[in-house]
Amino acid sequence: MGGPARLGQGAAASAFSPSASALVARLNPAAKHGRAFGSYGFYKSIGYTLGPLLGGALMWLGGLRLLFGVMAAPAALVAVWALLAVPAVPPLPRRRQTVLDLARRLADPVFLRPTAALAAATAALSVGVGFLPVSGAAAGYGTVATGAAVSVLALTAAVVQPKAGRALDEGRLTTGRGLTTGLLVTAAGLGCAAVPGLPGILLAAVLIGAGTGLITPLGFAALATATPKERIGQTMGSAELGRELGDAGGPLLVAGVATAAGLGTGYAVLAAVIAAGPLIALARAGRGRTAPGAAGTPTGDGPAA
Repeated sequence: MGGPARLGQGAAASAFSPSASALVARLNPAAKHGRAFGSYGFYKSIGYTLGPLLGGALMWLGGLRLLFGVMAAPAALVAVWALLAVPAVPPLPRRRQTVLDLARRLADPVFLRPTAALAAATAALSVGVGFLPVSGAAAGYGTVATGAAVSVLALTAAVVQPKAGRALDEGRLTTGRGLTTGLLVTAAGLGCAAVPGLPGILLAAVLIGAGTGLITPLGFAALATATPKERIGQTMGSAELGRELGDAGGPLLVAGVATAAGLGTGYAVLAAVIAAGPLIALARAGRGRTAPGAAGTPTGDGPAA
């Protein structure tokens, strides 16, 4: 039962995520992409917030059968609602594109930087959702308490995403600085997860939620702004592939390290991997500012991640 359920869940997510993000980009002007993706992320995070709390309670009451049965009903209702309410957006005319053209576009730093940041955020989010309950159980807490810790993570992300998107649209936050800050905050959260006990778990949940909440709307807004509208679906699908790699790779990395050296070390290794990129970029930017003849040279948007 579990295998087909997970297969169906993965297939549904693969169909939904790129379609939804492309639709958000198509239905909103570039000047409002930050707000649009912030709101989109907010509602997704509300689901992440309620899911662990509801799931923990349902598991306690009746196990997996009750959990799957209860969740099937809202899924069916939302599917019908989406069919009736979501507007039809016809595809735009496109010029012919070769495989080489696609490869060049996907290798462009304009695509790679936000996608790498999104993959890192998804890796941290997946690890937080999957392993913070393990840390809580090791500290002696039950399923409801550990589910609540995950909900703190998701709720923090829900609060941060609309604020980050609005700040981007209003010019109070740049993509580069926002992604860099988000990655460093996320890495700090993973470092806190290595601290035993409830304070470390809760602080990790808040920081991981804040960091990923900052990265997600900025990363998607950057991709949407830099992509021709007729290719937005392809770009979002490719970016979602990067996120899926983070979703799978983060837990695999932490689990592999945890098997050999403990879960705290696994958290620390992933934190180091996520922090490495922005720290290197900051160091390079600092050397550029202090190099001879660099005085008065514009620094632009700052390191992107």
